[in-house]
Amino acid sequence: MKVRFYATLRRIVGAKTVTFSIPEDVTVRQLVAEIVRQYPGLRAALLDESGELHSYVHVFVNGRDAPYCEDGLETVLTANDTIDIFPPVAGG
Repeated sequence: MKVRFYATLRRIVGAKTVTFSIPEDVTVRQLVAEIVRQYPGLRAALLDESGELHSYVHVFVNGRDAPYCEDGLETVLTANDTIDIFPPVAGG
């Protein structure tokens, strides 16, 4: 599954897009856990102290923010899904 990273996350990962080998029926939550396992430097950027996704981090599944998908972070992914992960964005 290809995951695209944006802004400061790209610097941590060292790439714009990374392909992850994941089993079928993995959830968004499990994918995030695998991403953090492979890129431990992302832990603080993506997860709070209890291991939950920061509310200001956006994981999009096929263009839809995961918390707004029917099953939220328990949404089951397929190999054809497009995943985009955005850190918090600030500006003026």
